[in-house]
Order: sequence, then C-alpha cells, then structure tokens
Amino acid sequence: MKFDTPATANVIDKMTVVGQPVDRIDGKAKTTGTAPYAYERHDVAPNAAYGYILGAAIAKGRIEQIDLAQAQRSPGVLAIVTYKTAGKLGKAQAHTAKLLAGPEVQHFDQAVAVVVAETFEQARAGAKLIKVSYAKAKGGYDLAAAKAGAIKPQENEFSGHADTAVGDFSGAFAHAPVKLDATYTTPDQCHAMMEPHATTAAWTGDKLTLWTSNQMIAWAVRDMSQTLLIPKENIHVMSPYVGGGFGSKLWVRSDALMAALGARAARRPVKVALARPQVFNNTTHRPATIQRIRIGADRAGKILAIGHESWSGDLAGGGPETAANQTRLLYAGANRMTAHRLATLDLPEGNAMRAPGEAPGLMALEIAMDEMAEKLRMDPVEFRILNDTQFDPEVGPKRPFSHRDLIGCLRTGAERFGWSRRVPTPGQVRDGRWLVGMGMAAAFRGNVPMKSAARVGVDGKGVVTVATDMTDIGTGSYTVIAQTAAEMMGVPVDKVIVLLGDSRFPVSAGSGGQWGGNSATAGVYAACVKLREAIAGKLGFDPDKVVFEDGKVRSGRRSVSLAKAVGAAGLSAEDVIEFGDLDKTYAQATFGGHFAEVGVDADTGEIRVRKMSGAFAAGRILNPKSARSQVIGAMTMGVGAALMEEAVIDQRFGYFVNHDMAEYQVPVHADIPHQDVFFLDEADAKSSPMKAKGVGELGICGVAAAVANAVYNACGVRIREYPLTLDKVLKGMASV
Repeated sequence: MKFDTPATANVIDKMTVVGQPVDRIDGKAKTTGTAPYAYERHDVAPNAAYGYILGAAIAKGRIEQIDLAQAQRSPGVLAIVTYKTAGKLGKAQAHTAKLLAGPEVQHFDQAVAVVVAETFEQARAGAKLIKVSYAKAKGGYDLAAAKAGAIKPQENEFSGHADTAVGDFSGAFAHAPVKLDATYTTPDQCHAMMEPHATTAAWTGDKLTLWTSNQMIAWAVRDMSQTLLIPKENIHVMSPYVGGGFGSKLWVRSDALMAALGARAARRPVKVALARPQVFNNTTHRPATIQRIRIGADRAGKILAIGHESWSGDLAGGGPETAANQTRLLYAGANRMTAHRLATLDLPEGNAMRAPGEAPGLMALEIAMDEMAEKLRMDPVEFRILNDTQFDPEVGPKRPFSHRDLIGCLRTGAERFGWSRRVPTPGQVRDGRWLVGMGMAAAFRGNVPMKSAARVGVDGKGVVTVATDMTDIGTGSYTVIAQTAAEMMGVPVDKVIVLLGDSRFPVSAGSGGQWGGNSATAGVYAACVKLREAIAGKLGFDPDKVVFEDGKVRSGRRSVSLAKAVGAAGLSAEDVIEFGDLDKTYAQATFGGHFAEVGVDADTGEIRVRKMSGAFAAGRILNPKSARSQVIGAMTMGVGAALMEEAVIDQRFGYFVNHDMAEYQVPVHADIPHQDVFFLDEADAKSSPMKAKGVGELGICGVAAAVANAVYNACGVRIREYPLTLDKVLKGMASV
C-alpha cells in the first residue's frame, strides 16, 4: 500500500478497539516470568555453554600479544576466540567501533576475547587468566579540549544537514533590542535498561540462529551478514521480548557477534550476556554536548534571530549528537542559524539514546527561552506562544506542519498544573526549609514514517494471526498491533494472536526513533485491507461496502461469520506500507508542554521534584494506557538527566568510571512524584492511515529544562551545566 495522499475516513476511525485503554496482552507472560528473553532460551538451546567477554584494558592502542595458555587449561573452558582465531570478519556499516578488537583497540572495554566454558563462572574465571600485552597510544577524552579541532560532520539520513542558515542571523542578532548569548553543557549519559545486551547463538551447519535482545531485526540480520561474511539467508534472528533498549539495541553489539563466534568454535550453542559495566563501556552512550545559543528579540517578545551551535564527540568515522535539530522547527524567527560540529574522541561509541538530538538539545534551548522571557519580563508560556509557527520556519509557508498544536499543549498543561500560581520573582516561596519554584518547557520530537510490512491471516475458527518482525521493547507493540488487527477484522482483541521479533516474518519498521508504533500498525492496516478485499472477493461482496464487525462479514442484508467466510483452510494476506513524500511536503512532529515544581533545600542545596505535569499532542493515541506509561517513563528519565545522570570520564585511562548501578545514578520511586499526563485529542491524516504519530520519546524532551527552570525560580540559581547537582546549587546560592 502506498501512502502518498492524506488519509480519509477509514475503519480505524471507528475507535471501538483502537484508542481504547486495552491491557497489555503480553503482560501476564512478563509478570509471571514466562516470557522467554534472549538469555533464557533453555528450550531451544538445552546444551548451551556460556561465554564471557574480556574487554580491552586500554582506550587506544594496539594488542601486541595475547597469551591464552593458562586460560585454555582452566577447568571447563571449551574454546577461546580472539581476532587471531575468529577468521575473516567484515565490518558492519552501522557501527563506528568494531565489535571485536584486534590488533587495533578503539575504546576501553572493546571486546578482545570470548571464553566459552561449561558454566558462566568457569568462563569468567578463564577470562581472568588471559594475559594481554598492549602498546598504549595517547587518546582524546575531553570534549572541551577537543572542541577547537571539531569538524563539520558528514550528512546522512539520520543526522540530516550539518548546518542551516536562513536570512541574516549575525546582522539581526547584532541589532536586536533584547538578546541572549549563553553556553550550556550536557554530560555523557549511559543506558540503564533492565535487560543487558544478551544473545544465545546456535549453528546448524553453516546456518546461524540468534536469540538476541535487539530492536531492529532486519538491521541485525544485515549487520551479522556483513560482519561474518555469510549470506543473509543463512541467518535467523529472533527477539520476541526485549527488556528495554532506548536505542542501545538498535544494532547488534558484541554479545551477538561473540556468541556466534564462540558457538562456532565450541560447536555448541553459547549464551553471552554483558555484565553491567560492559553495558556502559562496551556498547553505546549519549555523547556530551557543548551548546551555544543566541536569541535576539524585539521588546514585544518576537524572536528576530535564533542561532544554535552544538559540539559533540565520537570515535573516528562517527556522527554528531544533533542537538540543534529541534531549533530548526520549534519557534518562529526570520533570521536563523544552526550548526553541528564533531570532535574525535576515543571514548566508547556515541550513538542513539532515547530522543537523540532533541533530548539534549532541548535541555539547552528551553533554558535559553526562559532566560529570554525573563529579560523581556514575559511569562515563559506566553513567550513561547507568541513565537509559535504553523510552518517550517526554515522553508516558509510552502511547508506547513501536518498538524501542530503546541499552543494547545502549553495552555492545557499550564491550566492542569496550576501555572497561574507561579511567582515570577525567584526565591519568594518557602515551605519550611524548602525553597519552592515552578518551571516549564516545550516538548518537541520529529515524526518519522518508516516502511513496514506484516502478514495477517484468519483461520477456520475465526482467529486472526498477525506476523511481523516488529519488536516490543516495553512499549506495547504487541497490544497496539492486536488492537489494529481487531479493529480492521471486526473481532475482539482476545481473538488476535500477535507474533513478533522473528526475521522470518515480514520486515517491519522496527522499534526506534519513535517511529515504531505508528509505522508498524500502518503496515498491519495495509495487510488487513488486502485480507478484507480477499475475503470480500471470495464472498462476492463489494469490498468498498463490506463491514467486518462482531466476528461477522456483512454486505447489505447478507451476513457470514468470519470463520465460515475464510473456510477451513483459512486465508491470509501480506502487504507493506510505503510512505511517499508527505513528510517532505509537510513538517511532521509531535509536541508537548512540561511543567514541574521543585523544592530546593535552603541549607544543603538538595533538589526534590514535588510535582510534574505534561500535555502532549502526538496524533491519534492508539492505546492511552500504554502511551501514558511510555510518557511517565520518559518524564522519569528526564528527571534523571536533570539531576543526576553523568558518566564520569577518567581522563587518564579514557573510560566511564561510574559504570554500574551503584555509582551511575538514575531516579528511583522516591525521586518521582505523581505525574499528570494528558493527551490532546488529535488525528493527523498526513502521518499514516492510522492518523497516529509516536509518543515514546516525546515525553523526555524538555523535562530536564523544566526542572532546571523550576530550580531557578525556587532559589535564583541559574545552572547551565547538567546535571544540577547540589554543589552547583550551593555555589550559586552563595553568590546570589
């Protein structure tokens, strides 16, 4: 199905199943421990051995010698694989870092060897006996120090243009009556999902099967094919359940490759799971940024000039953290400039982490907007509303937004939160020892449609089965796909079976970039349309007038049960949703408004979030229960980014020191108050036939800035360097 014109009225508009708060159909399996995750596939690999990865002890240099003798004699050890014994390997195009070091070492903890043994403990003990000699080279680990040598990055489909310019930014900024020129920094941040990267690998002849924790099945097949230099047809990847990904599992990591190599060497199925410190230093992270923002406005508050420059770092050949991207679309202003610059750093690979670009970009931009509002003596909400735009400000009216209600989000959010009670002057509200303040920020995340396929069948009992390689990373994919099929085929959700995460199924959009839910359900919609046409044709019904409802197929006065309509053999259909140029003709994005109340201890500088609220416009909400769950999780993650998350670099050795859950701080229940989440009633006909968009990443965008702005309102300390730790608060309070 080609989607190249806006959707008109269709079956999904009935909203009898879609749009309802349906409980997650995979919930029972997950809460009872019967959902098989990648490391737990005892049923398919009963004789599995265990692999343990030895990581590089240096951040940059060469491996001079590897002594395996003692490790090979260690009890239970079956095989050891290094770059010398792995055979010829290619390099997957998706990766900046190779998944197996040798002889060059690109970053600390890069996989040097995998030890395969009868038990996990034996594999770990064997790995400790490997002796590696390195020739260490000098590396660069400090973004601020490398900033001067940063270059314009290469452009690709994910990063977009490195620079943009409209009008005369420099001239307009220089002559603006009111202006701001400030620099903000965000730190390196690491993934902390519940399930670490894990894989069970098994070979049958020259064919490889991987049960792995991965967000994008087709990408995993491609990357393993390119790395192992074997045909895609010889690789079978399964990932039906994923315990969180947040972007770290968009591509296969070392667990998958080393499990495959270990299984081939040991001639046994092999399980490999990364230890928690390896998740931090062996996989990917969100890179630190330095962001300079300049805004010039007239005295009435209209933005005349807006400029956003961002610096980030990655391994050689990597890409930037696109922190200026949202500034190209969020606010009006005739004179504009954005730029990304990339420094080479020898840290673990920088890559996608929930809302890459917008999440750290809004951490800076939305503080800058508050600082401008204060200079203008305007309410921060009203300043943003005044500078709203209904078209792409870099292109003009010829590229309007498909649907944009940022103003509705800000107005609704402010009302629900009680923004009118805010005292604009900082440091005026106390509750005992706590200084209390309110802050807000806009939320923005682009909408990306992705090609997605599915197969839908009905059996002789009227049961509908959907098969697609889409993954569920905790986002509710199983349920919204079941709801879509149920709506389209006129059956209840409990009559739908959903099969996900298998490379033998039709290739879906996968889970990433907030595109999964909208695109994957659109693919199921397309397959259901084709199946409905086949069933109508078999019955001699007019496909344009047929009704699928209550388990029956009706046309005029004729009615046949769905089971009888397909017959004992059943019927199935497969199709793919392919998006045309609507996303180029129309700017497509999701919006929101975040509001936060914090308390700052007047003596210690401790910050406590007391209240949070958010209003969001993200197209048709396919399941308000799971969508709310996604947003409260994202808001929680945003609090972590504001107050505590920072991967601290040992500048001597080039690694993240706090590489475990004891020292890398993330929010716990006691840190998070009740979160009020509200979705505006919206359907975007230019996004997909579902008229939906994504919501899983929107919720994190802007949260940190809302908290930072609330801290300023509470105590008068403006912090531009995240996270907002108490030492920074105390230092600022001492000078206020």
